[in-house]
Amino acid sequence: MLNNLFRTSLIFTSIFAFLLLSATSAVAEKDEIQLAYVEWSDAVAATHVVAAVLEEELGYEVDTVSVSAAAMWQAVATGNADAMVAAWLPGTHKHYNEKLQDKVDNLGPNLQGTRIGLVVPAYVTIDSIGELDENAEKFGGKIVGIDPGAGIMSAAEKAVDAYGLDNMQLVESSGATMTAVLGESIRRQDWVVVTGWTPHWKFARWNLKYLEDPKGVFGGEEYIATIARQGLDKDAAKAYAFLDNFNWSAEDVAEVMVWNLEDNADPAETARRYLRENPEKVQQWLEGI
Repeated sequence: MLNNLFRTSLIFTSIFAFLLLSATSAVAEKDEIQLAYVEWSDAVAATHVVAAVLEEELGYEVDTVSVSAAAMWQAVATGNADAMVAAWLPGTHKHYNEKLQDKVDNLGPNLQGTRIGLVVPAYVTIDSIGELDENAEKFGGKIVGIDPGAGIMSAAEKAVDAYGLDNMQLVESSGATMTAVLGESIRRQDWVVVTGWTPHWKFARWNLKYLEDPKGVFGGEEYIATIARQGLDKDAAKAYAFLDNFNWSAEDVAEVMVWNLEDNADPAETARRYLRENPEKVQQWLEGI
């Protein structure tokens, strides 16, 4: 009798332990995702589209956090953020990647065919970075840059040295300030040179051109990669699988960037609009999940 009671008790204990373990595993499945990004128009567009898919299609709660490029990489490497879709490789974010690549998961390109460099309005009659210094007065002696932590600013600093631009000063600002200065200069038909990258909505709004870079300081064609924190594949398998699948074209991101320029535009709402208008693309991203 006692043996039967003991066996029965042992069976119930085992069942309870199994159910408790199963419940613990279910609770351990992460249901909140934090995405880090920089306030660049392409990164804003991509991050909010990814967030919309995670929320509306996969049921995650998503927090998007705007930081500097350095902080973005560091946040993912330390696990303070789960992922980013704004890593410019192999050149622009090379120094971040070299330092932190062993602490993150690189899920590969989500956008191909990007580039960086110095950009001027098409009416400016010079074509090469090497011609800037002799025309410094026409440019007010300034190259209008963005935030100091951006990889493009490091490349621009190297360009100033490589091309001997002694009469040109690289000015730190922000993406918004850079485009505001560019727009006002074009309105006045003034000469202006700014740090530029593709994709960016300014190429859709104005007739611009990259200055030739014969020394190759700004590198060649790049891509934007998705970077996830290590362990996300176990904590949030569906989110990880989607992030691994996520990719789109320059035309896709340009469309969303232009929507974000409309009066009172909300990047979260324009992202949901993209999902509504591109259901086949969304299904491709969710294939196998």
